[in-house]
Amino acid sequence: MDEDGLPIVGSGIDLTKVPAIQQKRTVAFLNQFVVHTVQFLNRFSTVCEEKLSALSLRIQQIETTLNILDAKQNNIHEEGLQKTEVVTENVRTVAKDPRYARYLKMVQVGVPVMAIRNKMISEGLNPDLLETPDAPVPAWGDDGKAEDSSDSESSFSD
Repeated sequence: MDEDGLPIVGSGIDLTKVPAIQQKRTVAFLNQFVVHTVQFLNRFSTVCEEKLSALSLRIQQIETTLNILDAKQNNIHEEGLQKTEVVTENVRTVAKDPRYARYLKMVQVGVPVMAIRNKMISEGLNPDLLETPDAPVPAWGDDGKAEDSSDSESSFSD
């Protein structure tokens, strides 16, 4: 026997002497079990459908928001590209600057680069810009600004 006083191997009751349960009662228990199980499964499936429907709606809302944000980002990116194109059209590059263009032409013709660099240094130009002809011309090398400063210096000497 176990700790509850029940036999471990069997109940010790001769089942042949126990009367059978009535068939109507067995069918009633079985029917009750089936009805309760079907009701539970129906409620469970309804709750699952409601939650899936709510989740589907939420996913659609997120996708719509994502599409709107993506469209805004594309507009911002396109506007930035347009502004960049306008800015790059207005910027004077080394290749377009007449002071540097003649030195770039010398490089194309085959004049030794060291000789060109030395000449540029003697004229006050940046020789490193020979390697980057698409770079913007630095502001400190503008002829207009240099002439203005020389004019102002000469006015002090008079």
